[in-house]
Amino acid sequence: MKTVDLSTAAVRELNQALHGDVQDREWVVTHPDGKHNLAVGVNQAVSIDIQGHAGYYCAGMNQQASITVHGNVGVGVAENMMSGSVRVKGSASQAAGATAHGGLLVIEGDAGARCGISMKGVDIVVGGSIGHMSCFMAQAGRLVVCGDAGDALGDSLYETRIYVKGTVKSLGSDCIQKEMRAEHLEELKELLNRAGFDEDPASFKRYGSARQLYNFKVDNASAY
Repeated sequence: MKTVDLSTAAVRELNQALHGDVQDREWVVTHPDGKHNLAVGVNQAVSIDIQGHAGYYCAGMNQQASITVHGNVGVGVAENMMSGSVRVKGSASQAAGATAHGGLLVIEGDAGARCGISMKGVDIVVGGSIGHMSCFMAQAGRLVVCGDAGDALGDSLYETRIYVKGTVKSLGSDCIQKEMRAEHLEELKELLNRAGFDEDPASFKRYGSARQLYNFKVDNASAY
């Protein structure tokens, strides 16, 4: 196991070590103290435990790694993640999982505004609630929210599936509630199990695109 103490080492040293010829499969990062850009661009099948709070863009562009933050994170956690997993034991600020293409992001607490903005295939599971404009222009993947959702959920949504257990303050343009069929219950159960949440899939509602915004209609030609 490799330990990096950020009270004495620089963030650049940590990231350079993770980008090099990595021999250790398990890494522990101590005294992160809210520093930004921790464990970004990792493309190794390693486990990274960050023992405290992290700042902006933690675990951005992750590939293959399993990263756990034992605290809260700032803006853009797991932004543009391609694969692997990121788990936040606390809460996340805005734009969690933004533009992410794959992998699994788990936030055990709450997530701020724009959670999953423009997501492109990632799975995001939030144990608490999410803020406004979440899943704005989201294209693919699944978002699961065990708490409530703020205003304009799923605005300008494409094909992302959204599951919310609590109250949705309002739906964004072209986002509608959809039928919860057997395949969706099974899909949701699998996602909750992967995230480690003991929730009843039947207590959730499903939301998705009405598919009215991204299909050209000649009747609306004057608006284009």
